[in-house]
Amino acid sequence: MTDQKKSEAIYENVSAKPVKAFFVDMLTRDIDLADAILDLLDNCVDGVLRTIANTTVQEPYKGYWAKIAFDGNRFEIKDNCGGIPWRLHKYAFRMGRADGRDEDADGTVGVYGIGMKRAIFKLGKNCTISTQNGEHRYTLNISPEWLGDDNDWEMPVRESEAVMPEDGTIISIDRLNENIATYFGAGSDAFISSFIEKVETHYAFIIQKGFEVTVNGLDVKPKPIELRFATQEKNAVRPFIYEAEVDGVEVFLAVGFSRHIPSAQEVENALKMKEYSSVFAGWTVVCNDRVVVYCDRTALTGWGEAGVPEYHTQFIAISGLVEFRSDNPLKLPTTTTKRGINASSQLYLQVKNKMREGMKKFTDYTNKWKKREQEAKEHIRAAEAIPITEIRRYVSASDIKFSPVSKKPGGKQYVPSLPQAPAKEDDKKKICFTKRIAEIRTVSAYLYDREDVNPKEVGEECFDRIYKEAL
Repeated sequence: MTDQKKSEAIYENVSAKPVKAFFVDMLTRDIDLADAILDLLDNCVDGVLRTIANTTVQEPYKGYWAKIAFDGNRFEIKDNCGGIPWRLHKYAFRMGRADGRDEDADGTVGVYGIGMKRAIFKLGKNCTISTQNGEHRYTLNISPEWLGDDNDWEMPVRESEAVMPEDGTIISIDRLNENIATYFGAGSDAFISSFIEKVETHYAFIIQKGFEVTVNGLDVKPKPIELRFATQEKNAVRPFIYEAEVDGVEVFLAVGFSRHIPSAQEVENALKMKEYSSVFAGWTVVCNDRVVVYCDRTALTGWGEAGVPEYHTQFIAISGLVEFRSDNPLKLPTTTTKRGINASSQLYLQVKNKMREGMKKFTDYTNKWKKREQEAKEHIRAAEAIPITEIRRYVSASDIKFSPVSKKPGGKQYVPSLPQAPAKEDDKKKICFTKRIAEIRTVSAYLYDREDVNPKEVGEECFDRIYKEAL
């Protein structure tokens, strides 16, 4: 036998069969316990979206609920959200999203096909899933024996005789993992409190649109965020608005004031009284109704970047909303946990430019009215407080006039004309100069993505930018 033939000879086959313990360990290592449970709650909402026909009504989730209960021995989540259709039963329990799977309902967030399995493995070693959808009722069990058998990748699905009052799903888990039993056992009040707060924030939109969630019998109430929106357009407090549709993703952005601008003394007093837990400054990012970033005040959402100041308590009145919506969840700029934003997403980076542009409008306003907060209060109080869940509908029904945006990702925007702070003659001088109309329009388009901004405002913005660079 030649040396070449010897090198090609096959002595034996080696196994490349996956080890279940590896899957379980790797899938659950990087996910927080609360996020794992929220994955199960996401499945409930996806069930609703498979059931209802219209998500544009004011309360599309009304009448649907999910109940979460746990202690040191057991975890259960049950819902009336339509159950898992029989057509999906071959795919719903696969580790990964299988080719050939039917398209899911519009607006769902499941992408990778690991959320439910990862959550179950995170929680415990014995799980029963019972579901009812129309005439189909079936049960599936993930047992310790199945988890320990690397050769068995089949899960028997059995017909269920028990009839549920409404179509839905029950996931029951016992033989909890040791660390999970500790979280859920005696002294679990701290975990319950922090978990409820996560549901209050990440499901704020969905709960305000009618969905009901309870945790160990406690009703979850959404945390409200509002934006001030005056009825008149000129010299009034209104939010900066941006809308676009990019490659099958609808984008809606609004940033403005959620309350009056506090004085330095008010900020100091509030900090002493620990009153800021109920004030919602910063950016909230929503993908298909799920809040993935809540009241963020870091560089992730543009603070401290490209001329926008770092967050300070003087900006506590500024709140912003970015909403991404797509029938294809793969196009949404979310992380695999669906509880964070993919900061390197090209779409998000383009939208972030608009977030900074809108935010700067209100940080500049705040700085201009510094030490005149009492006067500024009257302008903000005159504007109606609109919940951010309703702001998109409110904008559609208002009289605002949008301007086209030429830079990527395109779309249209509304830049409000905010009240001007009166000048103090003793410490200010007027700057006046004349430029060609074409040049003014070019600068206006560069600064605002529109050519028709008032020349006075264009000149002031130029000066403000150079002044900040000079400091």
